[in-house]
Amino acid sequence: MPDSFRTVPGPRVVLIGPPGSGKSTVAAALAERWQLGARDTDADVETVAGKSIAEIFVEDGEPAFRALEREAVGRALVEHDGVLALGGGAVLDPQTDEALTQYVGYGGVVVFLDVSLAHAAPRVGFNQSRPLLLGNPRSQWQALMDARRPVYERLATLSVVTDDRRPAEVAEIIELELAAARRAAATDGHGA
Repeated sequence: MPDSFRTVPGPRVVLIGPPGSGKSTVAAALAERWQLGARDTDADVETVAGKSIAEIFVEDGEPAFRALEREAVGRALVEHDGVLALGGGAVLDPQTDEALTQYVGYGGVVVFLDVSLAHAAPRVGFNQSRPLLLGNPRSQWQALMDARRPVYERLATLSVVTDDRRPAEVAEIIELELAAARRAAATDGHGA
């Protein structure tokens, strides 16, 4: 994606969605296509905290994790100019919601990577590194998705279903959809 398409400060694209939707792997694939950097706010949180997200949840609690996550998202929206993947629950924070809304208002692109439980399950593995999915992981995932879906859909400027698609395919779909949107905007802008 040439720099001439760059219209907004911050990331070229922000990826949101539930656990198992492929945010990190699609971010890497899209960044590779565009020869940009990929950044994942979950990795940023782990770096700052010096421990895994699971350890943060157990040792410090979810509120501490959410505070670190909010700070990581805020920094990344300002500092990063590549492809940004957010943690699944990041969008629930009111400050993050507001920051993403402003980013979109300035022309930023937020892509909701949608996935069904059947396809998320093998990707996530419902293991101990997913603290919010402990207990009955499938039921917990579905409850999280039911609660978060309206937020994902409201914030997204583009939605892509990742079921039965490799990360490279999803990246290509995103690129094609964005190119089509740019062409449509250019046509509308010239009164055609």
